[in-house]
Amino acid sequence: MPATLYTRERQLLEFITQFIQRYGYSPTLKEIGDALGMGSPATVHEHVDRLRQKGFINKLDGTARGIEIVEQYAKAATGKNIIDLPVLGFIAAGAPLEPYSDPNFYMSVAPGMISADKPSYILQVKGTSMIEDGIMDGDFVVIQHQQDAKSGDIVVALLPNGFATLKRIYFEKDRIKLMPANSTMSPIFATHVKIQGKCVGLIRKFV
Repeated sequence: MPATLYTRERQLLEFITQFIQRYGYSPTLKEIGDALGMGSPATVHEHVDRLRQKGFINKLDGTARGIEIVEQYAKAATGKNIIDLPVLGFIAAGAPLEPYSDPNFYMSVAPGMISADKPSYILQVKGTSMIEDGIMDGDFVVIQHQQDAKSGDIVVALLPNGFATLKRIYFEKDRIKLMPANSTMSPIFATHVKIQGKCVGLIRKFV
């Protein structure tokens, strides 16, 4: 019988499994930390070592990409009816707002909401610039981690000033337009933005 996987360990195993499925090789500790909002390499190493001790992974010494999923346990990461995703902070749907990281906040989503081969995370919306797309202040958006997008996608865009915002992206000839879904607000124009993910789902809590 396999050992118990705690929430953080399960999220780590899911990410490693999805990463290997997508790229054909394992992530580095830095890539794991960046994707899951774990700033300390020591913390990442500790969680990876716990997975090794519990028999879910093998770790090959002397290589940065030496993580292997133990085959008979891989289903523990992908065979559930729900998946826990980390809530990494707030994202502005108004003026740009820098997200903050809270490593202890998770929400459960259906596996069909996200891609099996791309890591995902959740942000809570602050502001009203996306209300005409049905994204309200206080909603949670499911973000699929990717660095590319098509015109018209709703994305998390990192601006040159270091702030992030949730907008529809449009690629114009000499610039990028980040378009709000609120007729009272103006678009943001930039010559370069870094895409941090695409919005693929919405979670709303009724209180």
